[in-house]
Amino acid sequence: MRRSDGSRKSVVSVVGARPQFIKMAVVDRALAQEQTLEHVIVHTGQHYDDNMSRTFFTELEISAPDANLEVGSGSHGAQTAAMLERLEAFFEKADPALVLVYGDTNSTLAGALAAVKLHLTVAHVESGLRSFNRAMPEEINRVVTDHLSDVLFAPTETAVRNLRAEGLKDRVVHRVGDVMYDAALFYADKARDSSRVLERLDLEAGGYMLATVHRAENTDRTERLVSIMEDLGRVAATLSVVVPLHPRTRVACEQAGLDPSAMGLTVIEPLGYLDMVQLERNARVIARDSGGGLPPENWTR
Repeated sequence: MRRSDGSRKSVVSVVGARPQFIKMAVVDRALAQEQTLEHVIVHTGQHYDDNMSRTFFTELEISAPDANLEVGSGSHGAQTAAMLERLEAFFEKADPALVLVYGDTNSTLAGALAAVKLHLTVAHVESGLRSFNRAMPEEINRVVTDHLSDVLFAPTETAVRNLRAEGLKDRVVHRVGDVMYDAALFYADKARDSSRVLERLDLEAGGYMLATVHRAENTDRTERLVSIMEDLGRVAATLSVVVPLHPRTRVACEQAGLDPSAMGLTVIEPLGYLDMVQLERNARVIARDSGGGLPPENWTR
């Protein structure tokens, strides 16, 4: 697996959002054991502040990104277009042996599309997952990415069947298990030993609900957002409700004239991975619209 000049071939991981950092942590740790390959990390900048990005690299002990494209936020079209332009330039210089993309974000789609246009080999980690709801941007991203990729790493047998049903019989498909589950198992003890989030928030194990709200279909429709917050407020009358508020949700609440704190919710900034794992492990109830990162079943109370 070396180039003709003796240098190591590179595997480039394209990431940009918090769930991808967690998935990549598992892969980065594995590739660190492979001395014939160089793992190159490209951060698109889709999540760019400390709480949404840098904290995760530090806590998960991921190698620092080799490049940060600093794309930032924007509409789907503008954000994806900026990523395509900058990724194409990076790939042309790096000439990787393999491009790894993760999950279902705009960074995933842009990485796959930029790579395949340059005739690079593309592998999709967490392929074959389907909601069968094309109204979700993430569903479009994951379906298109699967059809662009050469190698498909599926987490479950259901995911494998989904790929086969879509006619991807000529692709290399590997059922490899769930990288998010691997991450949760690996970091569980570290979260328990190092996180002090319960003490900071004055919470008791089993004495609160943990809730997240960030999906566009929940934040961009004012009537639905108001309904969700009012329902959480009713729960807060009898059980503490902790809400790490996503930046998108915070803006949407302000635009809707909502003050979640005044509704009885304990509103906090987005958390690092270890704090979030600790909150998940000790919550009585978890109510969330996130797609990944739930703790293993044997953590439930």
